[in-house]
Amino acid sequence: MTAAIRTYRFLMLLFYLRVLRMARKAPGKAPLAGKLRHRVQSARMESPPAPAQTQPKFLVRGLNFFYGQVRALKDIQIDILPRQVTALIGPSGCGKSTFVRCLNRMNDTIPGTSVQGQILLDGEDIYSPEMSLIALRQRVGMVFQKPNPFPQTIYDNVAFGPRVLGLTRGKHELRELVKSSLERVALYNEVKDSLDSSALELSLGQQQRLCIARAVAVQPEVILMDEPASALDPIATLRIEELIAELKHEYTIVIVTHNMQQAARVSDYTGFFWLGELVEFSITDKLFTSPEKELTDTYITGRMG
Repeated sequence: MTAAIRTYRFLMLLFYLRVLRMARKAPGKAPLAGKLRHRVQSARMESPPAPAQTQPKFLVRGLNFFYGQVRALKDIQIDILPRQVTALIGPSGCGKSTFVRCLNRMNDTIPGTSVQGQILLDGEDIYSPEMSLIALRQRVGMVFQKPNPFPQTIYDNVAFGPRVLGLTRGKHELRELVKSSLERVALYNEVKDSLDSSALELSLGQQQRLCIARAVAVQPEVILMDEPASALDPIATLRIEELIAELKHEYTIVIVTHNMQQAARVSDYTGFFWLGELVEFSITDKLFTSPEKELTDTYITGRMG
């Protein structure tokens, strides 16, 4: 990375943090980035971080993950609180996505992998032989980096999970569930007249919101998002961020992002990963303004990574 790029990243981060502080001192004034960004900020400010005594949704202790003989995660310790947004930042290949996939055992599908340690979901060990993978993945949904709608109608994409899991009784109840799921992601008004059209005809931003509606439709408790806006244009990205700020009132959200400004905008807590280790985990504002670890400060100011 050139010195010019590092300087640019550092100045942009300082500018954003200054705007954030100004917005919190005068919440009635919209930040310069526009009304949509202001709604993201406002929703975040309306729901402050949960108190420390709150029972964690996920409690992770001594987590080590291996690809064959290569240890990709090293002794991860973290508490993920309910109905909060937890962002994970760090350079490519540092273990963020691997960690998120451990939370609903998506890594189980990769041959030669193994895991050590403990992950508790509401006190239940998700790696226990008694844990049903179907039940786990219903409780812990996943939204991927690239929108991946099924090659079916918009309606059938959202209805797929509830049909398979038998969550509804009859067509009327299923239609109401599809409608409410699309409404939760602010997509229903855009597609209500074309529910029988192919989901692949939607824009990328709409496809990603459809995928989130598909996750919401199975009534999860947690939504994992792995770079959900990296393939989207700025306007679609802000819509996803606004949606995250709204969804956290009902769901626990964990988001992987390379965009530090995005992490600062949408999250309540942020964890910084580096070479498979969780270097620092803190309330988002504290981590970005006064990190405890020198490595964290070096990364977020663009001097490394």
